[in-house]
Amino acid sequence: MDLILIGSFLLFMTAFAGIGLASMWVKEDTTDDYLVAGRGMHPALAALSAVSTWNSGYMFIGFIGFTFTMGYSIMWIGVGSMIGQIVAWVWLYKFIQQSANERGIRSLSSLVSEVTGSPEAKLAAMLSILFLSVYAAAQLTSGGKALYVMLGWSEVVGILIGFVLVVAYCYAGGIRASIWTDAAQSSVMIVGSSLLCWVAMQEIGGFGGLHDGLAAQDANLTSIVPADLGLGVSLWVFAFFLGGLSVAGQPQVVTRVMTLGTDEDRKTAMLWFFAWQTPFLVIMVIIGLASRVVFTGTEFDPELGLPMLAMETLGPFWVGLILASIFAATMSTADSQVLACTAAFTDDIMPEISQDHKKTKIVTLVVAAFATAISIFGLYVPGGDSVFTLVVLAVYGLGSIFVPILIIRWAGYEPDTTHTMAMMVAALTGVIAWRLLGLNDEVFESIPGMGAAFITHFVMHQLRNSDVSPLGRYELPDTRTLAVGALVILAPVTVVEATYAFAGPDSMESGGGPPGDWLVDASFSSEQLADGIEYVNDGENLTIDMHTDSVDDADDLNIVGVRVTLTYSEDETSAGLGCNLPGASNPDPDTITGTMVHNEHNTSASGQNSGSGPSSHLVVVEWYNASMTGNVSGVSKSDINNGLDVGDAGLGAYSLDITVVVDTGGGVGCSHTDDGEEVEYLVELITLDYTIEAA
Repeated sequence: MDLILIGSFLLFMTAFAGIGLASMWVKEDTTDDYLVAGRGMHPALAALSAVSTWNSGYMFIGFIGFTFTMGYSIMWIGVGSMIGQIVAWVWLYKFIQQSANERGIRSLSSLVSEVTGSPEAKLAAMLSILFLSVYAAAQLTSGGKALYVMLGWSEVVGILIGFVLVVAYCYAGGIRASIWTDAAQSSVMIVGSSLLCWVAMQEIGGFGGLHDGLAAQDANLTSIVPADLGLGVSLWVFAFFLGGLSVAGQPQVVTRVMTLGTDEDRKTAMLWFFAWQTPFLVIMVIIGLASRVVFTGTEFDPELGLPMLAMETLGPFWVGLILASIFAATMSTADSQVLACTAAFTDDIMPEISQDHKKTKIVTLVVAAFATAISIFGLYVPGGDSVFTLVVLAVYGLGSIFVPILIIRWAGYEPDTTHTMAMMVAALTGVIAWRLLGLNDEVFESIPGMGAAFITHFVMHQLRNSDVSPLGRYELPDTRTLAVGALVILAPVTVVEATYAFAGPDSMESGGGPPGDWLVDASFSSEQLADGIEYVNDGENLTIDMHTDSVDDADDLNIVGVRVTLTYSEDETSAGLGCNLPGASNPDPDTITGTMVHNEHNTSASGQNSGSGPSSHLVVVEWYNASMTGNVSGVSKSDINNGLDVGDAGLGAYSLDITVVVDTGGGVGCSHTDDGEEVEYLVELITLDYTIEAA
């Protein structure tokens, strides 16, 4: 184990921890200071903390893994999400901050109702705790993965260390400790990631080498849209916009906005946020793509791309810095989520303890333990340790629950308890059902989640309160305006979808995608290349040359092998009085050998004739990967295609050598004669067609 790496890691971790613990000297022992830092945080600190909290382990681990898998099409999650976040900061955060300051609210769940602790607020709080615990578990898993890769420590050990640090951060200074630490980490992680990006690009030959490396692995990696989206590309992209808008439904990020005092502070924080996050996002995309070029093994975990790339290209000191940044970022984000859960519990589920500082800290400890249990349990569930999967579920789940309610309340519509709870349950049901059906592979859960919530809102409004506008202080457009609006939206969408359907990438042509379980149905056929009958003398080597130019449309065939059938009889003769003795006239078998050669592929096989009739044997040469047929596991479609689609490997010249070695029988008074054998040959090209389906 590299002592410099460990020393660097401990140095930076100590620095980060020291910054967080320093908040003890300025904190006040009140729940308001513990949960929202007294609403007096500097905009720059709040913004840098929001960057770190919003990205954290997801960006270092999960996003890198998704970029590794998607290639250039990752741009849409960046662009779509960024636009959604801008809308959230400009629009919804203003409403959230104003409402929070006016009502003294410390949790996002309190905003779903005019009354803190109402039934709908309690439900929102419980859902917040559920999803935020999953989110915090993803952070702990990220830290565990980072320590496992870089130091070789067990992931469970890393998770437990994270639990201790999370509790320490929370107890030391509450949200202030988290924000201070986040701000320091944001500065360090952009420096470290910039260095890693620069070194990695030098390693792979710049942007030209990056593009060539991706194209060599899979053409889909260099396509700006992914292949085979069952629900189209428009919904796929729109889901990312809603995912960005979902930042307004993330309690741990919203808490940062609640720490700001004025609307001017919010505007300043917004500028800091995007000035910091935008270059960081670009750097992470480049690192994710570079890791795909460097690490090509099918067994490689894409989410380990960044730490593995750091170890591959940087010195131990800088690896320690990267590791400390990842680990500290995940821990402070997890502690923010734990604190957000604490606020939801104390303000909405049990408001009677909302001012009890001691009991509030006990709630923090319980929530942290719950998140840790989820993280450890996920290690033993297939796919449960995927940081990207856990984060997407949590982000889109929370966004679907809160954002639709925040939007209609911003518009001035005041839903009652039943209405609000119905929207939340519909959103939750939409997200969970979508994932259980496996449709999240086509479109992320933000669309069904938010869609279900808004549909429920309009239905509930129509059934219970149709005398006012469902848009609150805004009137619904008339039918003509709605029709024009629909046309304006559907016209370009139709063009985009038609273009994608006819000209979009095809995974069956260029492969790609993550490893999985597949059912490969292989269909073999044959095309005759040559046939004939030749007499081959004893000891002679007869060569027959062939070429695929003699086969019609050979260029269109996937030729994976060649099969030769050699057929022969026995023409040995006998003469003499002794041949009348039993067995004296029986011939001895001759050996006929066929050798088939095509480029570097060659095989020989021998057979023997008999006096009882024709005999035959096969000579078969193949150059495809037979293990890629039938039930195949742990490989990608690209791997299967590479193993079964041999391209032009079967085209060109072929050569068949036939030799005969005669063995004559006979005895006293019975002489045998055998000069060779007549050999009939049939040469067939073996062709393969196949289909790939998910098992």
